[in-house]
Formats: sequence, structure tokens, C-alpha cells
Amino acid sequence: MSIKVVKMYGAQWCPDCRRSKAFLDAHGVSYEYVDLEKIPDAAGEVEKINNGLQRIPTIVFSDDSVLVEPSDEELAQKLDIEI
Repeated sequence: MSIKVVKMYGAQWCPDCRRSKAFLDAHGVSYEYVDLEKIPDAAGEVEKINNGLQRIPTIVFSDDSVLVEPSDEELAQKLDIEI
């Protein structure tokens, strides 16, 4: 796995965030989790990344690419994980 997850922006109330977080955890992927409920300024970071939209989960990778609201399949493909 050469591409690493740098940050995942999410919130506990978001089902897609919980699913993506569970996927990353289950596959031993290390990442920084930024909870929008606990870090108010993080919402502005998400909007900046997403051209003014506040969509989560927003996942930033070490190659500076971003996935927004990804499926497990998209995460697996990006991280070269077989599911």
C-alpha cells in the first residue's frame, strides 16, 4: 500500500463517515480523524477542499488526492486493498 491516508474529516452522526472509518480501521490503515463536531474550524477546511461544499466523509491522501463520500470499493481501489 504505497498511498496513505493523511486525514479523514467526518462526524459521528454521519453513517457514511462511520462506514468509511470502520473500513479503514478493519484494514489497518492509519489516518488522522478530524471530527467536525469536536473541531469547529474543520468545517471550513472541508469546504475549502470541496470548493465550498461541506460533504463528509472527505478523505485526503498522501498524494494530495481526495475522495468524498467514497464507497468501500473506491477506498479499496485507491489503497490497493483486495476485498
